[in-house]
Order: sequence, then structure tokens, then C-alpha cells
Amino acid sequence: MKVLIACEFSGIVREAFKKLGHDAWSCDLLPTEIPGQHIQDDVLKHLDEGWDLMIAHPPCTHLAVSGAVWFPKKRKEQAEALEFVRKLMDASIEKICIENPVSIISTRIKKPTQIIQPYMFGDEVQKTTCLWLKNLPNLKPTKIVGKGKFITFKSGKKMSEWTANKWGKGHERSRTFQGIADAMAEQWGEAELKKLEGKT
Repeated sequence: MKVLIACEFSGIVREAFKKLGHDAWSCDLLPTEIPGQHIQDDVLKHLDEGWDLMIAHPPCTHLAVSGAVWFPKKRKEQAEALEFVRKLMDASIEKICIENPVSIISTRIKKPTQIIQPYMFGDEVQKTTCLWLKNLPNLKPTKIVGKGKFITFKSGKKMSEWTANKWGKGHERSRTFQGIADAMAEQWGEAELKKLEGKT
């Protein structure tokens, strides 16, 4: 299967698919952290290159509700970010997954198909992750573990220790957890591979 991992500089999801024999490419404005098949460019220029599956991680800087306090000052940036998401969703690719944290995509475009957590896939972290799926089944949990440690602030508000440690470090927070990447490759790639094997 020819797979495009859009807006990924880490190479984590790309390599999970490559490990299972897929022709997987990542695309981002930044260079890839893991050497491999990577297109350093605007992904919108590469949507019509014969992909079977696209998993896209559009930047959440102007979309995530965690930054709601800044929303009134960046309406233009939000509008542009939402338009970018719409173009990804409307790409002429048979199978599409758009991944983002809890964001205004849910209220401005449409509600997510599925909401997952890293702890459902073997990583002891709570980080609510929304998926908008086209012609793909919901991801099935592979290994449910603990939610990790939490920090309680004086106000009584709780936050996962992982989130607190990554606060203000957008690039580090944007990397896909290995358990989720592996589940995507195994569950969304396996059925397609079996189908292709049956045709040969």
C-alpha cells in the first residue's frame, strides 16, 4: 500500500508502516528526524500522487482548545488552519485519517469519528486524541495500561505529568506515541495487504 503520513517530521508513523512492508512516506515543512522516505514540502502539493491511505497530523497550534484563551487574537490563523484541515479531508485519497487533540475542528467542521488515548495502546499517558476517519475502521485498543502520573495544582486542577513536562514544547507534544503508530499500521494496513495478496 502507498501511504502518506502528512505533517509528520518525527517519522514514527511512517516507519511503523514501512516495517510492515508498505511504501510509506512522511511529508512536512521540517526535515525528518528519522532518516527515510520523506518529502520536505507543503503536503498540499502532493495529495494527488496515487496514495492509498493518508494519515494527517495538521498543526494544532491554532486549533487545540488548550489554547482557547488566545482564540480572540488569532481568528485569521484559525480560519487558515481550518481551511488546511478541510483540504486534507477533501483529498481524493480512498482512506484518510485526520488526527488532532481536542480542537475546534469538532465544532467548526465535524465531530471526530473516534477518540483514543495512548494508554489504550501500551503507553502510560493520558492525552486525548481525536480521529476523523474516512473508509477506515475505528482503532481497537491493543494493550490497556495505567493512565500515568498526574499533578494536582493549588486550584485543585489535575494534569497528567507528561502534559505538564511537555508544556510549551509543541514539537515534542506532537509526536505520535509508538503504540498508536503500531496499531494504525497493523490494523489499517493488514486488511489491505491480505486483499492485495488475494489478487495475486
